[in-house]
Amino acid sequence: MAKNKKKSKQGPPSFNNRRALYDYFVEDTLEVGIVLAGSEVKAIREGSCSLKEGYISVDMDPPRLTLHQVDIGPYQPAGALNHRPKQDRMLLAKKREIVKLARQVDQKGVTLVPLELYFAHGLAKVKLAVARGKAQHDKRRAIAKRENKRDLQRAMSKLDR
Repeated sequence: MAKNKKKSKQGPPSFNNRRALYDYFVEDTLEVGIVLAGSEVKAIREGSCSLKEGYISVDMDPPRLTLHQVDIGPYQPAGALNHRPKQDRMLLAKKREIVKLARQVDQKGVTLVPLELYFAHGLAKVKLAVARGKAQHDKRRAIAKRENKRDLQRAMSKLDR
């Protein structure tokens, strides 16, 4: 009799936009839904997605959020019914949330960027951020802080031995 092998319980993939955290100060976050075609959902579940160049625009007539430049790779079994990889995708949010975001984005230097794309209860969600751009010296400061933290961790691990 063959033994039953335990399959590792991995949930659906989650995609983070680490570049956004490097380039922007995150002021506020919001979880919204995203409208996807069937082949897009399957491609994301396979792990074929990149949020790196993505950004979000707000249109007020009618109120809606649009996700631009997010690359969802092709799903090979879909064949001719496949989606376009970098097409614009609509985000789902309540009208009052969209109006609030529009007011925040009207300020100089503020933009909306996607931080994470993931599945929650079987539905695709995007965590977006109201973000303010970092200057070059802020990026250098963040790198120095990260390196100091890493050096401190190395020193602490040597003391534990």
